[in-house]
Amino acid sequence: MTGTPNKIGYQIALTALLSLNFGFVLFDRNASNFLMPFIQPDLGLSNTQVGLISGALSLTWSFAAFGIGAVSDRTGSRKGLLILSTLAFSICSFGSGLVASFAMLLGARLIMGVAEGGIMPISQSLIATEVDARHRGLAMGVAQGLGSSLLGSFVAPVMLVAFATAFGWRHAFFLAGVPGLAMALLIAWIVRPSSTEPTKREKRSFSFAQLRGVLGERNVLLCSIQSVLLVSYLVVCWAFMPLYLTQVRGYDATTMGWLMGSLGISATVASTAIPALSDRIGRRGLMILMPLIAIVLPLGALYFSGAVWALAAIFVVGWLVTGVFPLFMATVPSESVDARHIASALGICMGTGELIGGVLSPFVAGYAADRVGLQAPLWIMFALALGGGLVALGLRETAPRVRSMRLIEGVAR
Repeated sequence: MTGTPNKIGYQIALTALLSLNFGFVLFDRNASNFLMPFIQPDLGLSNTQVGLISGALSLTWSFAAFGIGAVSDRTGSRKGLLILSTLAFSICSFGSGLVASFAMLLGARLIMGVAEGGIMPISQSLIATEVDARHRGLAMGVAQGLGSSLLGSFVAPVMLVAFATAFGWRHAFFLAGVPGLAMALLIAWIVRPSSTEPTKREKRSFSFAQLRGVLGERNVLLCSIQSVLLVSYLVVCWAFMPLYLTQVRGYDATTMGWLMGSLGISATVASTAIPALSDRIGRRGLMILMPLIAIVLPLGALYFSGAVWALAAIFVVGWLVTGVFPLFMATVPSESVDARHIASALGICMGTGELIGGVLSPFVAGYAADRVGLQAPLWIMFALALGGGLVALGLRETAPRVRSMRLIEGVAR
């Protein structure tokens, strides 16, 4: 692959493949959350232990995002690292189905995080360098949000809960691990070496001083903070909403599965609509607005007592916030730093969210649930969403179309 522009067909195929691959990553990552109503009584877990299991994967996921993103920038070996990571998470999924205790499940999820954490920084760095900048927001939204929403948030709760009900939760983990093996083969076949792989001189020149420069960029810093807050919102919801719906609201496992599945419908729409809209009207306004809308989800779960379909509609509206995840994790950071350092910037924004938000928030929420009740995690979600909207006020606009229009308007004046 040379530095010439890629044909549109390859750009579409690359984006679709990376989206599908990350969808199976999220399908597997979310498996333990959706299966927790089966796992918790079987292994005798407390709510604090439930939070630790969720946080364990986020811990190693964050380190992998930091480390593999930097390695990818330094070596240029994006395709090879992507294949290895995909194979590894599939193998780890089978291991989750073999556990017999809290300690074994905790260990399995720790290893899983190592395998999965680097996949999205590598995938989005490929999008940033191989896809036309005019469609970057849409492509990054599809890569990060469409497959993960469809498979990880919609198909996963419905299919895994039904499979666990029929065959047991261990077999559901085995099911979750199969698709990744096929995805590794497809990546090897379809993905080309990056057209902007660094030269030997560029590889040697990457330094910690340059990394500090990436960290010093205001947008990277603010996107990292928003990542902490909204990843926390996401992880707390995944970890404790199924328990709240079944244990407090009294819904059966099937109804819970469909309510959680409604989040996937919302995220599927949001993952394309919000990033595509940001290409036209800008990133900043949407990154302020959508977290503020997200507060309706925990409030609806706490106080709405109407029909289940209406509660599902509230869930759909609140979960539209997932449409800005590709923006603060990928699009805005990639538009704010040098092209050679994109994977590192993405690794920082994704890794920070996982390390602080994904690790600490489920533990804190689980501890609060044990002390106060399962309503506590939902109030934590409310506060996190509010904070996420306020942080975005400090962002600098990066959308190429909007910046060009503002430049033209400035010249005209």
